Amino acid sequence: MLVRRGAGLAVLPLVVLALWQAVVWLTEVPPFILPGPGRVGAALLAHAPMLAEHAGFTLANLAMGLAAGVALGVVTALNLALSPLARRLMRPLLVAAQAVPVFALAPVVTLWLGYGAPSKVVMVALVVYFPVTSVLFDALMRPPPALEDLARMMRARPLPELMLIRLPHALPALGSGLRLAAVQAPFAVIIGEWVGSSRGLGHLMLMANGRGQTDLMFAALTVLAAMGVALFAGAGLVQRALERGRP
Repeated sequence: MLVRRGAGLAVLPLVVLALWQAVVWLTEVPPFILPGPGRVGAALLAHAPMLAEHAGFTLANLAMGLAAGVALGVVTALNLALSPLARRLMRPLLVAAQAVPVFALAPVVTLWLGYGAPSKVVMVALVVYFPVTSVLFDALMRPPPALEDLARMMRARPLPELMLIRLPHALPALGSGLRLAAVQAPFAVIIGEWVGSSRGLGHLMLMANGRGQTDLMFAALTVLAAMGVALFAGAGLVQRALERGRP
């Protein structure tokens, strides 16, 4: 079963590349509009050091933003589950903040924090924060009914009940929140680099687009896609580990 699944995952990129090349051949589209896979591969090899340098900057921002967003999300979810007052005060603010598009936040964050790494880290943290908080909080508020009744009968205090009953059973939901965050984080960091940056894959894509180097732009996009797939796979491993450790 695992062998067949692995074979299917290996064949899928080949099918996508074949369809891509077929579109290029059949439409005869100019390379400056849609380069073929061969041209993109050649650009990957020719500009590998530069791509690696910019990818390192983007990956560092992704990692720091993910860590900050997840940590803040977990702390906020625990506080919301523990305090009815916090739920009344903070939940409307969270929903209102999430309603603001990330495109609207990026210029403001860049204006406040500059064109360096801090603005990109904050952008990623803001995008990651809400799904982690929301998913974990919902799971914390739905513990197993039997254990909830037992805690009520034994008059357990709120904090021990939260940490010993609710949180262990909510860990798989935290894994789901991490997978959502892994999907959205690359989107946030690229927007931050588009708005204002002197490094990163987003900056490289803008420069390549302005110079008509479409093959380099697609090469940077390929590296970003690989980065996103790796993050999603890593989040999946964390989710499975949390599910195995569930009581």
